Amino acid sequence: MKMKTMPHILILLAVLCACMTGCRISEEQQITRASEDAIARWAGTTENIRLSVMEKADGKDRFAVEASDGILHISGSSQSAICYAFNLYLREACNSMVTCSGEHLDLPAEWPDYKKAGESPYGLRYFLNVCTFGYTAPYWDWTRWEKEIDWMAMHGVNMPLASVASEAIAKRVWMKLGLTAEEADNFFTGPAYLPWHRMGNINSFDGPLDDEWHDSQIALQHKILDRMRQLGMEPVAPAFAGFIPPVFLEKHPEIKANQLEWGGFDKEYNVCVLAPDSPWFETVGKMFIEEWEAEFGKATYWLSDSFNEMKLPVDENNAEAKHELLAQYGKAIYNSIKAGDPDAVWVTQGWTFGYQHDFWDKESLEALLSEVPDDKMIIVDLGNDYPKWVWHTEQTWKVHEGFYGKRWIFSYVPNFGGKTLPTGDLEMYASASSEALASDYGSTLAGFGSAPEGIDNNDVIYELLADMGWTSGKIDLDSWITDYCMARYGYCDSNMTEAWKIFRNTVYSSLYSYPRYTWQTVIPDKRRISGHNIGDEFGHAVELFLKCGAHCRNSGLYIDDAIEFTAFWLGELADRHYEKALAALSDGRHDEAGKELAETISILYGADRLLAAHSDRNLGDWVSFARMASDDKGMQDRYEADAKRLVTTWGGWQEDYSARYWAGMIADYYIPRLELYFGTGGDAGRLDSWEENWICSPYTYETEPFNDPLEAAERLLNDF
Repeated sequence: MKMKTMPHILILLAVLCACMTGCRISEEQQITRASEDAIARWAGTTENIRLSVMEKADGKDRFAVEASDGILHISGSSQSAICYAFNLYLREACNSMVTCSGEHLDLPAEWPDYKKAGESPYGLRYFLNVCTFGYTAPYWDWTRWEKEIDWMAMHGVNMPLASVASEAIAKRVWMKLGLTAEEADNFFTGPAYLPWHRMGNINSFDGPLDDEWHDSQIALQHKILDRMRQLGMEPVAPAFAGFIPPVFLEKHPEIKANQLEWGGFDKEYNVCVLAPDSPWFETVGKMFIEEWEAEFGKATYWLSDSFNEMKLPVDENNAEAKHELLAQYGKAIYNSIKAGDPDAVWVTQGWTFGYQHDFWDKESLEALLSEVPDDKMIIVDLGNDYPKWVWHTEQTWKVHEGFYGKRWIFSYVPNFGGKTLPTGDLEMYASASSEALASDYGSTLAGFGSAPEGIDNNDVIYELLADMGWTSGKIDLDSWITDYCMARYGYCDSNMTEAWKIFRNTVYSSLYSYPRYTWQTVIPDKRRISGHNIGDEFGHAVELFLKCGAHCRNSGLYIDDAIEFTAFWLGELADRHYEKALAALSDGRHDEAGKELAETISILYGADRLLAAHSDRNLGDWVSFARMASDDKGMQDRYEADAKRLVTTWGGWQEDYSARYWAGMIADYYIPRLELYFGTGGDAGRLDSWEENWICSPYTYETEPFNDPLEAAERLLNDF
């Protein structure tokens, strides 16, 4: 019998081997085809490029690049590895750079000789912040998302946050649980505020939503997820975090819930979170994940943040009760996710553990994590730049001993609110993660990430952080910045080198939570102290940078940077006059106050026209994205107001938080607001109604840009 059946077994084994080989070939083809498509979109060509797939090294991505005889060979262990390798080659061998808003693309007739290999020490390379979906992307269409996803691939990202259409899924769940469509929609905020709704900070503010919005977001999220998965990314999906509509509490008065507070908002906008022992926690969480996966397919990573910048109403003098409650919450959140998908991994932002470090002592965080399996949780240690510069503590991963056995991601928050002014610690960004890798907690360090609240600013930081995701050591900033300038501008002489040395030693050698000018807040903000490092030395660097204009006129990125650096310096010059105007107004010297205000406004009008020539610093673009979200005129007006409110008055204590330094916004918002304040003798109360009227009125102002922005930049420097 054995002799007779052996041929059948051999045949079966041969078929299985053939199938496995076919699957492997199919997977390799999928990787190379997706990478090739991304390269074509990014650089406009795939001519004489040969792609292949290599095995990972101990589960980590790696790549190899070699160009010879005009043929570029790239091998990588994943789509992100191949795409990152190509982008690295583009920068280092071709002195070219592409961003989402501009490019310096100067490809030679044939690929220059080059050879390099690399490996990421991280299995996961994370990108985006919950708040990015408000401060940058609330109204993005597919065209803009496609650019961003390609940017992610070219910078090695394989774990992006993907929270679009969360509310459409939540609405289905709440309706299945007995709410009407109107009741569910009234729970949601306006589109620009959805990040804070998702984190449980506010509900209903600037809402509601409707089916047109939900349907468009569902369609958009399908495209986003399809492309992310095509490029080998593992998107982080949104999970239920325990926040419930007030009307649901009214329908179920037996439900136990805790009232939370955030941001100075009235109680009507505050959120209730289910008590951890409520059976509804698991019921709703399970339904949410099942509904999401039924619509969008299976996900592995699920983001849930129940206490972002909020304290639970506990008696902090009763540590035992506090820790017991936190342990119950950790268990409830995880179980609600696992109930929907047993393979799911709970991802949570570690921002609040550092931000509220007095509340989250070691025992408290250990308690929250105690009932969750180590392999079923990842903590994104979001803000490793803030302990040094803002909180004046040790980095959170050090305080909490690598998060007590849980996997974690080392990350930064290089931008708050989408603020435009330059700030950040390049030396820290180029080195601090290497310490974490070499530490006793490196074994559970699963990834590296960047989590800016707003993007489309400070490109140098994001380029550097992308490279840090592919090195276990420190980056030599001297050589890195030279290479950066060559790729970004196609040129780097002694003037450029000295200018960037100064930029490094000023704005990019410090970090401020609120980099703003005083004229952007009308009067100094006492709650959130504004700060920046734009001084006389920075102004000298701008002069040096502009001297390179004759060699860099073919670089759109150089022109954009020349415009922006000059505008930053003009903003500081305006601020100096404005502070004199405020002092004179306070002392009753009205004539002097008027003269200083006039000088402030003259400088700002020049900055406004200069920024109008920038490819991506215009209020009109922000408004256009919002209005394109609907064909209905009334909804277009609503969405525009929602978008403008976020970058101006915000709500609660957050006024002027976003501090955009944009063409149109300077001339149409900031300047008239200053004139009103001074025209009423310093009566701040009159500003509120004017601001609300501006927000709710369609934007029609058009700034006329300078025909030659480089010439204008030099002239403005001389004039002021």
